[in-house]
Amino acid sequence: MNDVKLMCGFPPAEATQVTLANWRTAPFNRWSFHHVREIVPSADIANDPEQVWRLPSAPAELSRLEVEPGLSFPAFLDRTHTDAMVILKGGRIIFETLRNGMTRDAQHIFMSVSKSMLGAIAGILEAQGLLDLSKPVTDLVPEVAGTAYKGASLRQLLDMRAGIAFDESYNIPSPAIVAYRKSTLWGPLDPGEAPTDLRSFYRNLTKSDGAHGGRMHYVSPNTDLLGWAIERATGERYADLASQLLWKPLGAERSAYITVDRFGAPRCAGGFCATAHDLARVGQLILDGGRRDSAKIVPSAWIEDLYEKGDRAAWERGDFIPYYGDLPIHYRSKWYVRHGTAPLLFGMGIHGQNLFVDRRRGIAIAKLSSQPLPLDAELIQLTMRAVERVREALA
Repeated sequence: MNDVKLMCGFPPAEATQVTLANWRTAPFNRWSFHHVREIVPSADIANDPEQVWRLPSAPAELSRLEVEPGLSFPAFLDRTHTDAMVILKGGRIIFETLRNGMTRDAQHIFMSVSKSMLGAIAGILEAQGLLDLSKPVTDLVPEVAGTAYKGASLRQLLDMRAGIAFDESYNIPSPAIVAYRKSTLWGPLDPGEAPTDLRSFYRNLTKSDGAHGGRMHYVSPNTDLLGWAIERATGERYADLASQLLWKPLGAERSAYITVDRFGAPRCAGGFCATAHDLARVGQLILDGGRRDSAKIVPSAWIEDLYEKGDRAAWERGDFIPYYGDLPIHYRSKWYVRHGTAPLLFGMGIHGQNLFVDRRRGIAIAKLSSQPLPLDAELIQLTMRAVERVREALA
């Protein structure tokens, strides 16, 4: 099946059709992850074609790089099911590859790197005085006052430290995840099942698993709830804010889009779709202290906060230790930071989506993939080792 072309023919053969029921599973995700808006409704995140941030090219030789004994860099890309990778150093494209039908203009789903985009937008709004992260989420979204979110602050949602009982199991989907996906139109309804929606889904989250402000407990609905709060605070759609505050001033080469439910609620936790080159531009923006030329886009203080304010103890008691082992990491505002002499800031999404930022060496790496398993500890750790090798090679 891996060698069969998907969605070819008029109509495609039944065995090769990508549907709402199979789009997140291998091998169908090789096609669907860069055709998401053909499966799930979406809202456009416009760029400004007159203000594209041009990235010069200065190719470096990486094909001979050995990620680990017996594994070359090209073999690493194959093994981790890479659809696209763009590496920048000093603001120049030193490596780019497009695979599995990806093109330069193809908008690939970010999965939970979408959360990192929201983190940046929240930082911009906080600096503008439009979002007070110390406030309870119920101040902006009173609809969740009768749920386990009562008493949780926006900051606790940003840091995944709200005490919400929610089983975010992907490889064997929990009933909570199945219901959540149906509410966002990411999964089909069962025969005779009434349609749901994202905002009403929160009525189900009535149980706590501890006090707010405790361990890092990964709950994707936290991020969608933040998107709802942001819309309430600003009076604007999240997709429009993402365009105005980030995508246009960034100088994105191509518009992005985000998936929405049947009432237009955005899937801020995972539905952001854009090109690999534009994701790399986000990385370069972070490298440049949140500025593009003289324009201040993301507050530099917010970027410094990502590096300095995460709680290591919360991470070590949290959900992702099985995937990153004993690596020294903290989580802050929807971003991860690996500690060390050259700290690595990164966003991570299931099925192998990543944005890595090495400020010390001036390197940004965007990697979009279609890995078969949502969370694969072996491939996550291999990717971290490969990124270390690339950083060392380019130092």
